[in-house]
Amino acid sequence: MKFTATQISEILHGEIEGNPDVEVFKLSKIEESEEGSLTFLSNLKYTPYLYNTKATIAIVNKTFVLEKEINTTLIKVEDSYQAFSKLLAFYNNVKLDKKGIEEQSFIDKSAHLGQNLYLGSHSYIGANVKIGNNVKIFPNVFIGDNSHIGDSSILFSGVNIYSDTIIGTHCIIHSGVVIGSDGFGFAPSENGVYTSIPQIGNVIIEDHVDIGANTTIDRATLGSTIIRKGVKLDNQIQIAHNVEIGANTVIAAQTGIAGSTKIGSNCQIGGQVGFAGHLIIGNNVKIQAQSGIGRNLKDNEVVQGSPALPFSDFYKSYVHFKNLTKLVERINLLEKKLKI
Repeated sequence: MKFTATQISEILHGEIEGNPDVEVFKLSKIEESEEGSLTFLSNLKYTPYLYNTKATIAIVNKTFVLEKEINTTLIKVEDSYQAFSKLLAFYNNVKLDKKGIEEQSFIDKSAHLGQNLYLGSHSYIGANVKIGNNVKIFPNVFIGDNSHIGDSSILFSGVNIYSDTIIGTHCIIHSGVVIGSDGFGFAPSENGVYTSIPQIGNVIIEDHVDIGANTTIDRATLGSTIIRKGVKLDNQIQIAHNVEIGANTVIAAQTGIAGSTKIGSNCQIGGQVGFAGHLIIGNNVKIQAQSGIGRNLKDNEVVQGSPALPFSDFYKSYVHFKNLTKLVERINLLEKKLKI
């Protein structure tokens, strides 16, 4: 894909300073730019790079004034960072602009397909599946019976959607995600053998949810495992049966949430956090990375550590922990003096 400075300025409503006919075919960081690339300058500490860049086009703020002549064509906008973000979104949409049904895909006769569908090769669409408009399903995706996929959602290669799953509109589900597999439910018998408990519930993913690669979301034993609107999940997260995650909560990679735990809205959860089961986590809670959560948390709590402590208490304890060796030496010295 190639774009001229004129085309880009029209997309961004910017002003061109330089050659309007130059073309670019990729985006790059200002310190690593090459000929034929487009970059941007937002943070002024990177200004020296602009005078040495090989980039063909650079987006800058309207207030920016060159100190010396450069070969790079400038596009001046109100906010260069926002403009570059807009351009990234545009570039990504163009790159993902696929339509049509590729060969060697299976579609059950009872499935309902919306308009402008892209369905990649070797994908499977089960019985009574409903797929909305403008959905993109990349190759090697499995969608089980009775599942719903909302408008404008994207499922990348290798996604597995088990039966009865409901996915809302404008969701992005990355490769390797498994939604609706059995929850970890086993009943021990008297002789110590574990028997599997059928998991007959489902998973509901509401609108505008992003799910990172290789994340797994288990179906409920009864009822639903629910991911509310606007939730953002990083890679390699495990969400167990009957968990509920509130709207606009964000969770970083390698977090594990045990069964039936309820997490509130607008929470921020760091990487490698572990949740015990059957907990209630309030709204606006912040949990630092590698914390272990074994108790309920109230609204607006900020915690860290395992077991998790209030943030201020954790750092007070950490200060003492760093001095532990010296404290032990002092205690040993006192014991010798007192002949204890």
